[in-house]
Amino acid sequence: MIGIPLGLVYSNFGEWLLHRYVLHGLGKRHKSFWSFHWHEHHRRSRRHEMVDAQYHGPLWSWSPQSKEVLGLAAIVVGHLPLLKWAPGFVASVWASTVLYYVVHRRAHLDENWAREHLPWHYDHHMGKDQNANWCVTYPLFDYVLGTRRKYLGTPALAEARVPAA
Repeated sequence: MIGIPLGLVYSNFGEWLLHRYVLHGLGKRHKSFWSFHWHEHHRRSRRHEMVDAQYHGPLWSWSPQSKEVLGLAAIVVGHLPLLKWAPGFVASVWASTVLYYVVHRRAHLDENWAREHLPWHYDHHMGKDQNANWCVTYPLFDYVLGTRRKYLGTPALAEARVPAA
């Protein structure tokens, strides 16, 4: 049974790690496969008050949403060899991966829902520093690693939203 909580903690750390170093690290390079995250998803979310309309599109189109699903599918498949020895762990990783997609998608289709249920992710996109608040489902490792920055409900958020002159 220890596999379940270990899988949840592992998944949250993986979320933090992949978001920070893959989606933002590699994603800021224009020629990277992961560039969709920074150059498309962040730009759309910032311009449209958290909403990224590409999540309305079909999964079979080559879009940021389908690339995200492809990356998440790789996580699911990549943990398949462990299923026989650590079924609780693998089930937790898979459940966390599905939860990530569901809440991330909803957050970018419903700004009010994101503000209420994922304020840390709202802060990631709309706050002053988009290089903080790496966790999406729950900010555990943002707190542990000191990367949680609160903006929602603060003057700093208002300052971040003021267009440059």
